[in-house]
Amino acid sequence: MLKLKAPAKINLFLETVRRRPDGYHDLATLFARTGVCDTLSFSRKAAAGIKLSVKGGPRELGRPEDNIIHKAAVKFFATFNLDPAVEITLEKVIPVGAGLGGGSSDAATALLGLAKLYKIGRSGAAKLMKIAAAVGSDVPFFMLEAMAAEGRGRGERLRPFKPRGRLPYVVLAYPGVPVYTKEVYGNLQLGSTAEIKARVKDFGRLCRLLRAGKFGKADAGLLFNRLEGPVLPRHKAVRQAKERLAALGADAVMMSGSGATVFALCWNRAAAARVAAGAGRIRGYRVFLTNFW
Repeated sequence: MLKLKAPAKINLFLETVRRRPDGYHDLATLFARTGVCDTLSFSRKAAAGIKLSVKGGPRELGRPEDNIIHKAAVKFFATFNLDPAVEITLEKVIPVGAGLGGGSSDAATALLGLAKLYKIGRSGAAKLMKIAAAVGSDVPFFMLEAMAAEGRGRGERLRPFKPRGRLPYVVLAYPGVPVYTKEVYGNLQLGSTAEIKARVKDFGRLCRLLRAGKFGKADAGLLFNRLEGPVLPRHKAVRQAKERLAALGADAVMMSGSGATVFALCWNRAAAARVAAGAGRIRGYRVFLTNFW
């Protein structure tokens, strides 16, 4: 049996640069992996087909064949002209509809696991990445197995890197109510040309600081998420989560992706523990104290 971790991500920066003719948006975003993970197990079986079992997670995950893991697996076997005979088990920890990329991470990990199980070598890497991009915009990031990456286009044009220096602790607080991406982008208002230009400049500076190992508490003002605009006024639970983490003493607080999770950064371990403990006492919250991973 093969077991792999599927990590959650946060977006330390997310600006929508323009609306594309295909209905998507071009982004300038900074993905960062965290130590909160789902787990996928893979076993080859004598019986033909793809069997997916899910442990944990809400009922809305639905039928296994509708799961993004199953869809990625179907594309994998079709692309490499292989007959499927595999069982995949997902142990779900990352909340659904949380802005943490759980589904995308699961799909990428499924592709990576199947590639190992069926001995797809480096020559198949380009095909795997093509499948990933077809399955979802965030999936290619998780294929990199990199701690961080600059994302452009829909998020699929990636420049991975390993941040240097001392990094803050991360507290993730999911307020118990999902936010769905389609609704968020449907209510999105783009910034002005001048504002977008200024934000993209901040994006470049933030990435340079992380690469150089010089990102610190004083640079927290560079963090940005354009999607807070359509989410915070319409979703009281997310707005309150952000306010509460800030009140608990976090050094920086921001919504991840399209929500609903809010993350706090703390450069001091004891402070991070206090923020996590305080948030954990709020009814309905799921809270994780973790690191970048």
